[in-house]
Amino acid sequence: MSDFPDPLRKAADHVEAARAATREIRALFDPTPLLRNDHLSQRLGADIWLKREDLSPVRSYKIRGAFNAMRKLRKRDPAQRHFVCASAGNHAQGVAYACRHFGVSGTIFMPVTTPQQKIVKTRTFGGDSVKIRLVGDYFDQSLAAAQEFCAREGAHFLAPFDDDDVIEGQASVAVELLEQLGRAPDMVVLPVGGGGLAAGVLRYMRAAAPETAFRYVEPAGGASLSAALAAGEPVTLRSVDSFVDGAAVARIGARPFAVLSGVDPAHVLLAPENRICGTILELLNLEGIVLEPAGALSVDALPELAGQIEGKTVVCITSGGNFDFERLPEVKERAMRFSGLKKYLVLRLPQRPGALRDFLDILGPDDDIARFEYLKKSARNFGSVLIGIETLDAAAFPGLFARLDAAGYTYQDITEDDTLAGFLI
Repeated sequence: MSDFPDPLRKAADHVEAARAATREIRALFDPTPLLRNDHLSQRLGADIWLKREDLSPVRSYKIRGAFNAMRKLRKRDPAQRHFVCASAGNHAQGVAYACRHFGVSGTIFMPVTTPQQKIVKTRTFGGDSVKIRLVGDYFDQSLAAAQEFCAREGAHFLAPFDDDDVIEGQASVAVELLEQLGRAPDMVVLPVGGGGLAAGVLRYMRAAAPETAFRYVEPAGGASLSAALAAGEPVTLRSVDSFVDGAAVARIGARPFAVLSGVDPAHVLLAPENRICGTILELLNLEGIVLEPAGALSVDALPELAGQIEGKTVVCITSGGNFDFERLPEVKERAMRFSGLKKYLVLRLPQRPGALRDFLDILGPDDDIARFEYLKKSARNFGSVLIGIETLDAAAFPGLFARLDAAGYTYQDITEDDTLAGFLI
């Protein structure tokens, strides 16, 4: 890792370093595909291309930065043969793959709560080169244990994004997409978590394709770049929604922010977590593309950019495809709630024969009961019921609510009430 910052380093040096990293990466895998997407292009009236980092050997771009950082450190210090990281996801898998490639030892710290699927995949990529240690219930606890281990054992800690060599490795995405497209795109849409990918791509393309515009997309529940731009420096978010686990970062890296600090805040878009779920389902059902929540960020923002990209060539970086299909029911649920096709009500229902049938008669022809659960009797002759209703058209709900009001029902729509929904749904 080079000293930080280094304002005197020329743009040409960054370009050559990124190209050199790209050449070295060919020892691991061929360039990930850059594919034109007809569905999105027709829908948005633009020329939409997807840079498919979800099709790398570890199904994310993280292998690039991990490989490059490990390669360069071993060149500087051949005696270093032990690398450590803390991660519950894509960075862990990239580090594991690189350790096996270089024949060095890796120790990967993961929270005890890490899904078994991710543990198995990391172990598979690393083979005998990697040991996995499950420490702590939360990532911060795993991180502290990893850093303590490094200090004690003399191992090298591989940061997931706040590292110059990692950023340089992620820039290989930009090297490939320019070579594959054969021209500079009008716009590149980048997902942002810790900022390593965005910084690497931006820094390279500022020099190699200065006419290209950029838009940056981060999860609404983890908007660390927006917070840093507002404050003029990286700040730690008070809370983070962990659903978009590949990009839900409480604090953007200092090194990435040194590159991104001049970004126009108006060019940073926030993607609601539930809306991202609809994008995941759309790409899965219509295109057969499997993306994790972070991997869908750039595509999710396209409708917001519709007025800016018509007739233009746009490249979206689909940054990862490590989607656990056990999450699919939750993704469907969130997507339906965002689109207005599903509502949850707490309904005060009379405790008498025929009361439920009377309620059912109020439903429209396309309304379906997806959940029905008695919560408690709120009075001698009434009970509270949690009821989930799905419909084919969101416009049906105002009519349903009008009929409930006319019939004298007492109810509360808790669909968007995070506190009540967290307890009841």
